[in-house]
Amino acid sequence: MIIIPAIDLLGGGCVRLYKGDYGTAHGVADDPVEQAKAFEADGAKWLHIVDLDGAKNGETVNREVIGRIAGSVEMKLEVGGGIRDMKTAYGYLEMGVERLIIGSAAVKNPDFLKEALKEFGGAVAVGIDCRDGKVSVSGWTESSDFDYIDFARKMESEGVKNLIFTDISRDGTLTGPNLDMLKKLSVSVDCDITASGGIRDINDIFALSEAGLYAAIAGMSLYSGTLSLKAAVGLTEKG
Repeated sequence: MIIIPAIDLLGGGCVRLYKGDYGTAHGVADDPVEQAKAFEADGAKWLHIVDLDGAKNGETVNREVIGRIAGSVEMKLEVGGGIRDMKTAYGYLEMGVERLIIGSAAVKNPDFLKEALKEFGGAVAVGIDCRDGKVSVSGWTESSDFDYIDFARKMESEGVKNLIFTDISRDGTLTGPNLDMLKKLSVSVDCDITASGGIRDINDIFALSEAGLYAAIAGMSLYSGTLSLKAAVGLTEKG
């Protein structure tokens, strides 16, 4: 299992949210670029970046910061938040981003998702942000009618190979990932599943690894110090 540290960007700053509520945003690092370098120094091979402004408003406000991160580290980057057209997708890939995370547009603009999959293939992942079993969109501010399992199966049928699942009620809480939902998702599709939301400590990493997931995204746990990135990476590299 791959351990992926997270950087969430809001107005150019590195922040964390509590349960997806933008009103709870608080700074967790002075400089996103230096934070990315620190994650790399601790052994991370991938970095998860979300443009929170883009996720909410559909405009890639933090593109310049993401470009500086891409030019400063050797890690592979996966980026989400506001990727809703081909121009934006091409721009990030040309910047050196390895994986595009499509969230709201996968629900609201399926034609764009199909075009992106046809053009970029495995470089496209779909983010399934879930509240009460339903997929949320627009920076987690709106709920759809899609059950998360039904939506995952739909994405798989479209050719999506990588799904990033977030239980919004766990995000930023340090209360542990929603293993029940993750296990149900894992047996429902053959996609690679990345777990996000709620990870607290190395015990959660053990549990997610035992569940056979592709990757785990850690954010608040790293910033609060309840999880050592070096220890998590070391554990998963040893199998």
